[in-house]
Amino acid sequence: MATILDVAKLSGLSKTTVSRVINNHPYVSDKKRELVLKAMKELGYTPNPSARRLRGQLTTTIGVIVPRIVNPFFASLVNSIELAAYKKGHQVLICQSYEDKEKELAFLNLLKTKQVDGVIMTSIENDWEVIESYNEYGCILLCNDYVNQTVVPMVRLDQAKGAYLGAKHLIDRGHQKIAYCTGGLFDEQGKGKDRNQGFQKALKEAGIKINPKWIFIDQHTIEDGKQVIKQILEMEDRPTAIFTGSDEIAGGIIIEAKEQGITIPNDFAIIGFDDQPIAEIVDPKLTTIRQPVDQMGNKSIEVMIKMLENPALDIKNYELPIELIVRQST
Repeated sequence: MATILDVAKLSGLSKTTVSRVINNHPYVSDKKRELVLKAMKELGYTPNPSARRLRGQLTTTIGVIVPRIVNPFFASLVNSIELAAYKKGHQVLICQSYEDKEKELAFLNLLKTKQVDGVIMTSIENDWEVIESYNEYGCILLCNDYVNQTVVPMVRLDQAKGAYLGAKHLIDRGHQKIAYCTGGLFDEQGKGKDRNQGFQKALKEAGIKINPKWIFIDQHTIEDGKQVIKQILEMEDRPTAIFTGSDEIAGGIIIEAKEQGITIPNDFAIIGFDDQPIAEIVDPKLTTIRQPVDQMGNKSIEVMIKMLENPALDIKNYELPIELIVRQST
């Protein structure tokens, strides 16, 4: 088994420099850091976190991978995770993937180099078969996003139920012409598939056919919401309501609809998803699907700590409640 001395010898650097790279010391040149990491990779060397912790050189660090920290939902989720971790004496490293597969793998490599002890993934960009190989280097927990396999612990919500509740609420309000926004694609695989299924189930039960022209894919921001309502207003055959994939999109729709003289909910009804702070700030206040962000963060840290203390911990799914919050936009 390779040692730190082997890494120092192969890299041509001192043991002290190698130690600084391992401990992520800021005052190491990029060139020296690259030499050390290359040597570690060639030798298959991984630092022993337990030994470092006994020497007082290591605080447990948990990496949290999010798509975009500027998204209020993920900002709130990271906030709850960090607060829960801090109370337990652990620190959090925030990693933004921007939905980029290579960036996601770069952050997972932090497990391999022992710069983090565990990773909480709030979204998944790569196929699970790719991600799973990193499981041998440390603890991985899925929070918010998940896979249909029992491979790692998952803290999740029933996204299909959430979309079903939202669509059914619009139907119960008398709407038959319902548009839909998703952050992914409108298909049976990939991102957003569970919400897609929930939406389709509600419409199918009501005998309503989906109009492909009223499906808006890859929508994420307030600006996206503004563009969606502009497209709808240009249609000859318009929907009377819309179920969106996030409160950000819904907020953008409300803002632009008012600019265009559309009365909500009389002319157009809107439902969001997440119950972000914006839901109570916009006028009219937004009907939405509430995700219990604080519970998600607390449960994720609780489970992660158990995993760190006991790598042989039984793999379980932890499902939290999801609910419809009715306000003025419907």
